[in-house]
Amino acid sequence: MEPLPPFVTHRVDNQPPEFAPRDLWRDDAALREAVVREGGGDFADALATYGALAGDEVYRLSFDAHRDRPRLRTHDRFGQRIDLVEFHPNYHRIMQVAIEHGVAGLSWSQLRPGSHIARAALSYLHHQVEPGTSCPLTMTHAAIPVLRHAPELSGWETKAVSPFYDPRDLPSEDKLGVTLGMGMTEKQGGSDVRANRTVATPLAAENEYRLVGHKWFFSAPMSDAFLVLAQAPGGLSCFLMPRWTPDGAKNAFALMRLKDKLGDWSNASSEVEFMDAWAYRIGEEGRGVATILEMVMLTRLDCMLGAAAEMRMALAQAMHHTHHRATFGKPLADHALMRNVLADLAVEAEAAIVLAMRVARAVDRAPYDAQEAAFARIATAVGKYWVCRRAPGFVNEAQECLGGAGYIEESMLPRLYRQAPLNSIWEGSGNIQCLDVLRALQREPQTGQALLAQLEAAQHLDPDFDAELNELRPVLEGRATLHEVEARRWVEALAMALQASLLLRSDSPMADAFCTSRIGGDHGNAYGTLSRDFDLGALMARAWAAGAATT
Repeated sequence: MEPLPPFVTHRVDNQPPEFAPRDLWRDDAALREAVVREGGGDFADALATYGALAGDEVYRLSFDAHRDRPRLRTHDRFGQRIDLVEFHPNYHRIMQVAIEHGVAGLSWSQLRPGSHIARAALSYLHHQVEPGTSCPLTMTHAAIPVLRHAPELSGWETKAVSPFYDPRDLPSEDKLGVTLGMGMTEKQGGSDVRANRTVATPLAAENEYRLVGHKWFFSAPMSDAFLVLAQAPGGLSCFLMPRWTPDGAKNAFALMRLKDKLGDWSNASSEVEFMDAWAYRIGEEGRGVATILEMVMLTRLDCMLGAAAEMRMALAQAMHHTHHRATFGKPLADHALMRNVLADLAVEAEAAIVLAMRVARAVDRAPYDAQEAAFARIATAVGKYWVCRRAPGFVNEAQECLGGAGYIEESMLPRLYRQAPLNSIWEGSGNIQCLDVLRALQREPQTGQALLAQLEAAQHLDPDFDAELNELRPVLEGRATLHEVEARRWVEALAMALQASLLLRSDSPMADAFCTSRIGGDHGNAYGTLSRDFDLGALMARAWAAGAATT
């Protein structure tokens, strides 16, 4: 090794190589197996293509798309109201890539079994590298069942599921593809959307209204149209409100400001005022919540997928760093305590994605199978509550694996940490999910039966799991009723039992460690507290085969 010039103070070594390019599909055995197990194997080639693309081009583009936050231009230089949001060019390229590969539309454009499973996997891969764009992609995807309540709006559906992205502010008639946003929340109501005060006044034409009011969260304001709730004469109703009216005029709403958010920086969220904005009613008057309910289920699934994706990327960053960084004479990943942390994170990450993909299968089969429909109805709330709840602490633990480097923006982990709380808040926070579980069990007993069937399929495979199933059984069978104050603790136990059942039935190498630590209680209050009896190296290798060559 040649000596350094005298003015160079040190040689830079003992640093990991760049994370990307990384094949996110090839590196994720748990995802690949779940896709096949749940019925999406026919889409493996498309998923492999997007996994490689997401871990390379999309990953690289995401940094500037995230740092250069959207800017609101309410007026042009002549004083004309324009209400435009400007994004970094990388944002538009990421949206284009995602839509072309079906992240928003594959479930609906490929009408065959497994399409929802494949689309869930696409969303999971995409969210790992650019979660901000996941918001408009999710809403566009989830709006389709709502639009189908109004067959006369089929043109909107056709363009929403098309593989074309067109960010221009033009009437939908002039575009091959559109995106859809939503506006539910108002200042005085929050999650209590029935407290909304936006007024919908009927016009002469059937199903046409004028809206006056506001929305405190108006997501993805550059979308081509929005699903909104407003009070019609018959009660709270659902409406499609486009940016441009059918006669070719800009619709009468004004963006007041963009939200200054903790994270999710690449995505624009806004406050809006409706000033006699034109809208088209979907569904019956007074049935707005019921009309939009299927969209809620799909967005909750994407919250679960997003949290699982954030955990997976945080784990991947930690694995990459620790397998290439040496401390005290050996790779950081070879130190016993670090191995425990990494193995414990790997167990949690796999449990998250297997549950999310099982729910995706239920959504896929719900139109043809009543039990799967019942399972999807309740498991989306169970999974959203628990998986999303686990993400912030998980990402922070991964940051610690990098030490100070994990607090620096270039590592991507600060972005993930800011993003991690979002999915637990969006589409109903933890209490809302738990109350929804209680409501479903009490009013729709078939949901408890569907959960019980899933759990019983893993009976006798692990003693800790069997004991937990016996604790859950009385409520699931309708022989006992939960008090509201017990809801969080019970839903938490149910979520982990579901994860355990899936890991056990898939014969995952993670199953024993999960059941012993999470169900059996042989675990501390922090990650990295697995029993020494487990083969930590095997658990790590399951999650990060790429590291085997470096240790």
